[in-house]
Amino acid sequence: MMPHRSHPGSGFLTDHSQDFSLILGGPVFRLLRRAHLTGNKLEFAPRRTLVISLFCWLPLLALSLFEGDALHGRVPVPFLFDVEVYTRFLLAIPLLLEAEIIVHRRMRFIVKQFLERNLIPENQMSRFDSAIESVVRLRNSMLAEVLLFLFVYIVGILVIWRHYIALDTVTWYAKPAVGGAQLSLAGMWFSYVSLPIFQFLLCRWYFRMFIWARFLWQVSRIELSLMPTHPDRVAGLGFLSDILYAFIPLLLAHGVLLAGVLGNRIYHLDARLSDFVLEILSLVVFLECVTLGPLLVFASQLAHAKRQGLREYGTLAERYVREFDAKWMHGTPSNEPLVGSSDIQSLADLGNSLEVVRTMRVVPFTKETILQLAIVTALPVLPLLLTMIPLEELVKKLLGILF
Repeated sequence: MMPHRSHPGSGFLTDHSQDFSLILGGPVFRLLRRAHLTGNKLEFAPRRTLVISLFCWLPLLALSLFEGDALHGRVPVPFLFDVEVYTRFLLAIPLLLEAEIIVHRRMRFIVKQFLERNLIPENQMSRFDSAIESVVRLRNSMLAEVLLFLFVYIVGILVIWRHYIALDTVTWYAKPAVGGAQLSLAGMWFSYVSLPIFQFLLCRWYFRMFIWARFLWQVSRIELSLMPTHPDRVAGLGFLSDILYAFIPLLLAHGVLLAGVLGNRIYHLDARLSDFVLEILSLVVFLECVTLGPLLVFASQLAHAKRQGLREYGTLAERYVREFDAKWMHGTPSNEPLVGSSDIQSLADLGNSLEVVRTMRVVPFTKETILQLAIVTALPVLPLLLTMIPLEELVKKLLGILF
């Protein structure tokens, strides 16, 4: 068992739980720290965001101006009218970097809650420590980040972007040529520098979500000390839903990216927003699965705790109401006053406890949470409605709905 430090009133906190983070580690993090773009606790956020975003965007502007492809005239899709360039590098990258700060700060407290709420039995503490150590090893893995870069260049750029995302027309970054498209100077920087940096930041988030899901799965293999009468209606695991709201910048980044891709096709290729309903729904469902899916690993233990709680508290209630009935309804009159009797208050408290168990959820999130995350993901796409409905008409419809 790993060494522990005491925590008044809440059992033990492991040394590793104090330093738990999905963000503070890995070769790229160490590189950014040497470049003074981050500190040990993710300091210098504005500097880091500005440098990375402009490193991706400014050379594209300069090169497209040099080649004469920044404005309308030479190519149908000039750089300054490419919606995707703005959303990808000036909006999505800052959101991905902001998500790191929020998740880092909030997730450390989330992990501590397992210990502060005494959910981990003392004889299982070594397994909890092992799960945290596994997170740290994966987070710091050089092999993992090298594989991510290879995936970005081989799959992300050569397959996904070129065949599914790049516009099928003459643009500032590529022109038709014998044997395929010919990249411009700006297109070469875009394909081999800017786009890989963005895709790496995005794929690294998927890797982090995998690490988080794996950690929760390992914790769910521990027989947790759940309390079915806990007021949070999830046997004490209600704190897990707090981390979902830390992922909001990540969801917004995906929504912004999708809005840029669709905006380009609507503006430059005469597509309609209604043509992409399936893509929008698919993104929402995918991100719901990525964020909410890891929490489902506790469903089995929660369902068991609910069944056991219903049996035990049902039996207790049966015993109590029989004794209550025998004393107050069919027993010998007592000198104890009825008004203010502790028996009646205890009966009410027991009924409330049984109702808490009965209404206990088997997943640590609510329907409202699912809806809120879906709205956040789709929110950046809403401005594209103006391509289908004039602003004045849209405002009238919204006012009609609200009033």
